[in-house]
Amino acid sequence: MKKVIDDFLVRQDYMMYNTGDVVAMHYAEVCTAYGAARLAGSTGNKAIIKALSERYSLRITDSIPNTANHVDANVYGILPLELFQLTGDSAFFRQGIELADGQWQDPLPNGLTRQTRFWIDDVYMIGSLQTQAYRATGKSKYIDRAARETVAYLDSLQESNGLFHHGPEAPFFWGRGNGWVAAGVATVLSELPPDHKDYPKIEAAYKKMMAALLRYQAEDGMWRQLLDVESAWKETSCTGMFAYAMAVGLKTGILNDEAYQTACKKAWTTLTGYIGDDGKISDVCVGTGQSTDINYYLDRPTVSGDFHGQAPVLWLANELIELP
Repeated sequence: MKKVIDDFLVRQDYMMYNTGDVVAMHYAEVCTAYGAARLAGSTGNKAIIKALSERYSLRITDSIPNTANHVDANVYGILPLELFQLTGDSAFFRQGIELADGQWQDPLPNGLTRQTRFWIDDVYMIGSLQTQAYRATGKSKYIDRAARETVAYLDSLQESNGLFHHGPEAPFFWGRGNGWVAAGVATVLSELPPDHKDYPKIEAAYKKMMAALLRYQAEDGMWRQLLDVESAWKETSCTGMFAYAMAVGLKTGILNDEAYQTACKKAWTTLTGYIGDDGKISDVCVGTGQSTDINYYLDRPTVSGDFHGQAPVLWLANELIELP
């Protein structure tokens, strides 16, 4: 993974998200930096932790804008909260916890955040931030929020086969969209106490999704751009996300079938073959909106080195080093 992290650290420009109303660091860079930080923490790599702290200390001085109050902007908080846990720097804590708490300012009458929009990638964007706040503080209100939001999304969006359509007007099981769900649910479950009232429902939905993914994994360990379309091309970002989600289940003991361990190993072995000498991962689907046309998904171009692909391979590596 050194090549992947090195490739990340030499990129001088920040990847920004700018819709006019919302300006923030792009969640794909955030997730990549977060993955690098977690892996550096697990391996005790102080040099990488220092490099990441220096890169993102600028954010504390507001040198990088963040308008917040949007699901794709607030998720930035997972990164400073991770850096706080690695360095003890209270400035990182204040920055991250402000975004976590801001997500629940003026909640909806049903207790959900006003950032709820029932897009499938929000399962990760909201769940991971509140879970990180729980890790950093130990306060149950944060994991309660993550669980409540996860249950709402699962109840509304999970299909009978355990997977998720890209959207109400996009009845396709798009790989990376489902990857965000798998990663988000797994992250919440990694910290949710088993005696929590929402644990049984989330665990059951997670197991149902993992079983479906096991069925759709290709022989070489990869997953496809459209999960249930055998002619669809194999895609790296969703493969990393699904294997990460399974690895979390194996580590926590939620998944105990040897088939999942085999699936993770196959995915990792094949996925690393997509990493070039420059540390860039190939065959990453470009950003993809919803469509009613199946060919829209099948014809999407691929790129190398996109953070959507770099991030999950780092998440996966961090989980695998803790597995037998």
